[in-house]
Amino acid sequence: MIPVNEAHLYIAASTHPGMKGKNNEDRFAVSAHHLGQEDKTSSLLAVICDGIGGHRAGEVAAEMAVEAISRTVAESDGKQPLAIFAQAFSNANRVIHEQATSDPAQRGMGATCVCAWVIGYRLYTASLGDSRLYFTRGDAIRQVTTDHTWIQEAIDFGALTPEQAVGHPNAHVIRRYLGAQNPMAPDFRLRLQSEETDQQSEDNQGMRLLPGDRLVLCSDGLSDLVTKEEILNALRSQERKEALDYLIDLANSRGGHDNITIILLEIPPDDHLTQPLKTKVRLEKERRRQRLRSCLGILFLLVLLTLLGILLWEYLGIVTGPRHISTPTPAVTRRVNPILPGSVRLTPTSTEKVLPTIILPEKISPTPTTNRVPPNPPPVYTVTVTPSATPVYTVTVTPPATPVYP
Repeated sequence: MIPVNEAHLYIAASTHPGMKGKNNEDRFAVSAHHLGQEDKTSSLLAVICDGIGGHRAGEVAAEMAVEAISRTVAESDGKQPLAIFAQAFSNANRVIHEQATSDPAQRGMGATCVCAWVIGYRLYTASLGDSRLYFTRGDAIRQVTTDHTWIQEAIDFGALTPEQAVGHPNAHVIRRYLGAQNPMAPDFRLRLQSEETDQQSEDNQGMRLLPGDRLVLCSDGLSDLVTKEEILNALRSQERKEALDYLIDLANSRGGHDNITIILLEIPPDDHLTQPLKTKVRLEKERRRQRLRSCLGILFLLVLLTLLGILLWEYLGIVTGPRHISTPTPAVTRRVNPILPGSVRLTPTSTEKVLPTIILPEKISPTPTTNRVPPNPPPVYTVTVTPSATPVYTVTVTPPATPVYP
């Protein structure tokens, strides 16, 4: 897998040595990866190991377990999570046992372990010992791992009730752990319902997580003193990091007899991240597509507005009807060619405006009418001369109103 600097889930973590002056023998790690160069599916592994064994041997075992499991997962392809978990736990058990047998001061050391591996938004879990994983969805919380303790076995066999187990002297007797002489397989039961069989619980591996789901990994320093209902209330009422600090303070206020470590993973809401972590290249391509979609949207809007404007103009034209503009009767216009005999000859100049001289026939009179005498004085004609681009002028002769004879 390919390590990345950003995770696709919300993460918070906190640890405290407790109130008894003990060394903090808890160790934890959170690592983010892509499954490969081509497969950008996001992967997030969270691990808590609680060391057992005196004289600082417990913290050594816990450190070795976290390192071995994290490395084995990181070097895998992530295709078969449960098989990878089995190999990771086997590697951790071997290195711890070899170290314990080689150093008399560390003989008998070991570590409990709980892991949550989220690939995309599929959950895979593995555990040994009494470190726990809680799962919350909405207003419900459930412990989905099973404690490997003498007390839990007594409850499972009916020898004790949960109420009788509280304060029992064998409460911290661990039955399964990393570092044992005989390697122990991790527990893959992911118990979502009380009535499930072991096989049904294992079949829950790979369950799809939903936006808002939370995973809480913790060592027994928390679960011994704080109930799951108190964990849920803290997560619902406070921000992630503040909620974890509150829970640690609550455990310490009740004695804090052991180390306390908590990791919180939360699935982002739909409007934040619903796909695996993207690379910068993919993000840039997505931004370009968004800009292109915006430009196309604006262009479509402009075309739509233009069409609406044309339709509105046509509609207004139909409603109001065409406009009629009255045109005066044109005057009689005669083209005068200056080369024809008896015509008006006008000669323009290129340097100054010359008022053309107009020569008209000697006499222009209206057509005589029977029994009518021409008026006195004779009618006056109006002549309009319009120059054109060529030395041809247009002469317009406008007759007076129809003569009225007495």
